[in-house]
Amino acid sequence: MSKPRDAKFPDKAALLAFIRAHPGKIGTREIAREYGLKNADRAELKRMLRELADAGTIRKSGRRKVAEPAALPPTLLADITSRDADGELIAVPSEWDEQDGDAPKIRIHTPRRPKPGTAAGLGDRALLHVEPSENRDEGPAYVGRVIRVLDRGRARLLGIFRALPQGGGRLVPVDKKQAGRELNIAAHDAGGAQDGDLVSVELIRTRAFGLGSGRVKERLGSLATEKAVSLIAIHSHDIPQEFSPAAIRESEAAEPATLKGREDWRELPLVTIDPPDAKDHDDAVYAEPDEDPDNKGGVIVYVAIADVAYYVRPDSALDRDALRRGNSVYFPDRVVPMLPERISNDLCSLKPNEARGALAVRMVIAADGRKRSHTFHRVLMRSAAKLNYAQAQAAIDGRPDDITGPLLETILKPLYDAYAIVKRGRDERDPLDLDLPERKILLKPDGTVDRVIVPERLDAHRLIEEFMILANVAAAEMLEKKALPLIYRVHDEPTVEKVHNLIDFLKTLDLSFAKGGALRPAQFNRILAMVKGEDSEPLVNEVVLRSQAQAEYSSENYGHFGLNLRRYAHFTSPIRRYADLVVHRALIRALNLGDGALPQTETVETLAEVAAQISLTERRAMKAERETVDRLIAHHLADRIGATFQGRISGVTKAGLFVKLADTGADGLIPIRTLGGEYYNYDETRHALIGTRSGVMHRLGDVVDVRLVEAAPVAGALRFELISGGAIAERSHRKGPKGNAIGRAKTGKSSAGKGGGPAHAISSKKASKSKGRNTKGSKPAKPKKTKSGKGKR
Repeated sequence: MSKPRDAKFPDKAALLAFIRAHPGKIGTREIAREYGLKNADRAELKRMLRELADAGTIRKSGRRKVAEPAALPPTLLADITSRDADGELIAVPSEWDEQDGDAPKIRIHTPRRPKPGTAAGLGDRALLHVEPSENRDEGPAYVGRVIRVLDRGRARLLGIFRALPQGGGRLVPVDKKQAGRELNIAAHDAGGAQDGDLVSVELIRTRAFGLGSGRVKERLGSLATEKAVSLIAIHSHDIPQEFSPAAIRESEAAEPATLKGREDWRELPLVTIDPPDAKDHDDAVYAEPDEDPDNKGGVIVYVAIADVAYYVRPDSALDRDALRRGNSVYFPDRVVPMLPERISNDLCSLKPNEARGALAVRMVIAADGRKRSHTFHRVLMRSAAKLNYAQAQAAIDGRPDDITGPLLETILKPLYDAYAIVKRGRDERDPLDLDLPERKILLKPDGTVDRVIVPERLDAHRLIEEFMILANVAAAEMLEKKALPLIYRVHDEPTVEKVHNLIDFLKTLDLSFAKGGALRPAQFNRILAMVKGEDSEPLVNEVVLRSQAQAEYSSENYGHFGLNLRRYAHFTSPIRRYADLVVHRALIRALNLGDGALPQTETVETLAEVAAQISLTERRAMKAERETVDRLIAHHLADRIGATFQGRISGVTKAGLFVKLADTGADGLIPIRTLGGEYYNYDETRHALIGTRSGVMHRLGDVVDVRLVEAAPVAGALRFELISGGAIAERSHRKGPKGNAIGRAKTGKSSAGKGGGPAHAISSKKASKSKGRNTKGSKPAKPKKTKSGKGKR
C-alpha cells in the first residue's frame, strides 16, 4: 500500500478501484491511511462503504474488512427478493456459500416487451444471464436478464402433518432453517390430511410470538414408514417423479438396436465393472497390447457406452422429460431416474451375452501413458461379463471366483496392465489429489439406517475412473476438431481472493504456498503432501477443497482445473446425465453415424441455456441427496439424546461450530452462545472461534467430543454441546477488540461445554441471531428430551 498523502476524499469509483487492487485485505483503517483521512472523515467513509455493501457492490470479508463480491457465472439461478429505490427488481443467487460473504445483488433488466415466460416478479425464481454492471459504484455489481421464470412466487411451506386429539394439527417443517417453528393447522384447514402426511401448506398468518397458522393446500404422500423419507427431498426440491404418458409410450414402443448402420463388435470381450447394487450398466471396457512396432509397450483401450441417442431423439417426449430432470437422483432407498426403466434398465443396460447398441471409442495409448490417437464407432456389442469392483479386484489379488477365473488372463490382467500405463500419464498430469473419503448408508429392510460405511478405494475404481476420463477427453477433442458446439464439463481455477485467503491460512501453520506463473493443481498437491499423515491433514484438505470453484456444465470451454485438462466433456453416462446425451448426439452428427444426431438448430447460444439448466439440476440432486442422508441419520440418532460422540469441526461460522461425527458422518451445530461464559471472535483467516478472555480456540478440523442435545429427524437437524477443551492462543498475540494478529496455539483447557442453551437453538438461523462475532455465553440449561419419532415418518 502507498504512503499517506494529503487528504483527498475518494469518490465511490476510487474506493472500488482501491478495494479491487487489494482483495480481502482492505478495511476502513487501510482506506483512511491510503487517502490521509482524519477521524472526522471516517463517519462519511463508513457511510459510503455501507451504501456500497447494501447495493451488493462490495461485501464484508472477515473482521472489519471489505472486498468485491465473488465472481458470478454468466448464467445462474436466482431468487428475486426486493426492489431498489427506482422500483427495479433485485435478485440474489439461489445457491450461495455463506462462507463467501454476503451474496452479490443483481439488478434485473426488464425489456419493454418481455418474451413469453420471462416476465418476472417478486418472489419468483428465475434462470438469469448476468454480467458485471457498468455502474458498479452506483448500485448492484451485476445486471441480469431473465432467460426463463422457473418458479412463481408462493408463500408455502412443506412439512409433516401431526394430528392433534382435539382436531386439526401441527405442521413440522422439513426445512432445517425452519426447525422448531411449527404452524397451527385448524381442523377446517387440514384438507383431510392424516397424521404423518407430507403436505404443502399455505401461510395464513404469522405472529411475532406464538404459533403462526396455515392451510393445507396439497397432500403429497404418507411418511408412515421410513421408506418414504426421500419423498421429503423429492417434493421440497420439485424433482419430477412421474414420466409423461407420451414418454412412457415412446419407451415401450422402442425396439432393440440392430446391426444396421453399426460395426459388429460382438466378439470383442468387453466387460462392465460397477458397484454391486448397480441396476443399470452403461459403460464397458476392454484393453489389449498394441502390436504396432511404432508404439512399443503401448496399449489399446476400448470404452463402449450405451447408445441412448438411438432411443431418445431430440425434441421427443423422452427428450423433454430427460432435459427437465437433467440427471438421475440417487437416494439410499430409491433412484429417481432420468429415463424410464424400459430405456435405462433394459434397452440401454449392457447386460451380459445380450446384443446392445453402443457408441464406442478406441484409444491408442503410448508406453508413457499419453493418448496417441482415438477413433469413435457406432457398434453392436455383447458384454462378456458383469463384474463389481471388489470382485474384479479380488481376482487380480489372487482370489478369482467362478466368473472371474476364466476372464483373469485374457481380460482382467490386460485391463490392469493398461491401467498401470494410463496411470503414468495421470501422474504426469498431476491433477488435484484431495483425500476426501465418501460414506455410504446401508439400510435395514424397513428403510431405517443399519450402519454407515466408508467403502474401500480399490484399483478397480481407479481403473474405470481413468478410462472414463480418457474417453471424455477424446470426445471433447473430436468435437472441437469438427468445430461442433458441445457442452463441456468445466472447473474454473480458484479466485484470486480465495487463493489469498488460503495463503493467509497456511501461514498460520507455517506452510508456504508456491506462487508464480499460472495456477496449477500441483501447487495445491505440494501442500497436501506436506501434511500427509499429520494431525492437520484433514483440516488442510478441507480448506483446500473450500478454496476451489464448483464444477459445472458450459457451452464455452475454460478447462477443468481439478483434472488439469484443457478440454473435457461428459460422454460416459448418457443414461443418467443429459450432458452426455448431448455429446453423443454431437458425435453422431460430426461423424455421420446415423440417426439421433444433434439438430442443426442447436448452437452455442442454445446449448448455453441447456448447460445452465442441467448445472442447476445437478446441484439440486446433490442437495436433495445430502438432505435425505441427514434426515435418515437424524432419525437414527433421535433415541440417543444425551449420548457422547467424537467428531471433527467441519465448519466455523459466526453462528457457531458445525461438527461431523466420526462414525456416521452426521453433521450438527454447536450454537456459539453455548460455548461458554465469554465472547467469541470469529477469525476468518484461521477458520476459528476464539474466546476473548480465555483465548480458547475452536478451529476447523479440530477433533472434539460432543454430546447430542437435540435431534429433529424431519428436518435432518442435530444440535450438539461441546464437552472437550480447545487450544489456547497465546495472550500476547491473541486477536482482541482491536484486531491484533493471533499467534501460535498451544494446548489448554476450555470453558466450553458448560451451557446447553434452549432446545430450539437447533436452527442455525436462530443461532445466528446471537450476533455471531461477539456473543455472550448463555446460562446452562438441561438438554431437552425429545421423542424418538418412531413410526411417525
